[in-house]
Amino acid sequence: MFDDLDASLRALLDDAAAPSELRLADVSFETPGKDYAPAQETVNLFLREIRENAELRDPVPSIEQQADGGFTRRPPPLRVECRYLLTTWADPSQAAAMQVLAGHRLLGQALAWLRRFPTIPAGYLQGSLAGQEIPPPTVVARPGGGDTGEFWTWSALGIAPRPSLDLAVTIAMTFDLAIAEGPPVVTSELRLAMAGTTAAIFEVAGTVRRGLAAVPGAQVALQPGGAAVVTDGLGQFSFPGLAAGAYSLRTNAAGQPATSTTINVPAPTANAYDVNLPP
Repeated sequence: MFDDLDASLRALLDDAAAPSELRLADVSFETPGKDYAPAQETVNLFLREIRENAELRDPVPSIEQQADGGFTRRPPPLRVECRYLLTTWADPSQAAAMQVLAGHRLLGQALAWLRRFPTIPAGYLQGSLAGQEIPPPTVVARPGGGDTGEFWTWSALGIAPRPSLDLAVTIAMTFDLAIAEGPPVVTSELRLAMAGTTAAIFEVAGTVRRGLAAVPGAQVALQPGGAAVVTDGLGQFSFPGLAAGAYSLRTNAAGQPATSTTINVPAPTANAYDVNLPP
């Protein structure tokens, strides 16, 4: 997947609408160490760090209904921020002073071009990234500065610091992991007819999970009403005798703060009463 991101960035920099010098420059993803010496003008994108983007973390797994009426639960995609150190390298045949000017000019063109794209448009996405549900967001020349990581990068590469840009792109990584589940208990309904009127009483049931794992022994309290139960060995709970309306499930599990989940009775969808705890 990271190679597909490299190819997508290359396509973005090679676009026909990009500044001519930027478009004609070579695009390299090699490590710019002490022996790195490109033979022509080059934009180097060194992938120096990969980490989860916690701000874009999605804790809710997806649920897919199967043909047999059962359900499959899949973990949400992992949002991964890929940070590149972008440097520019001039034609080595030029005089030293001209190389500095040419490198600065190319760096400015790269900044101006990349800042046009808060996300990588779908038309540039290559390989496995072509199906990304959300276009990968980008951050160029991150505000704040003072990134000590760049200092250590130069030290590790064994070269003197160069003018550079920080380019961060967040992609979604999916995993071929699915857990089969039986049909969910959503709502049971009992209608009582009294003196010409009909009243509906519901029983709701769900499962408390952390990621894909059920959480037994969690306390689930219903508001309003104040009823409270503890999940069984499969992480399941139920509340009988409820009227239609909006409720809140306050869940306490060992090792983390209480969470609150709003539900509506009767349920509009399957698994609507499940509680998904943060990781």
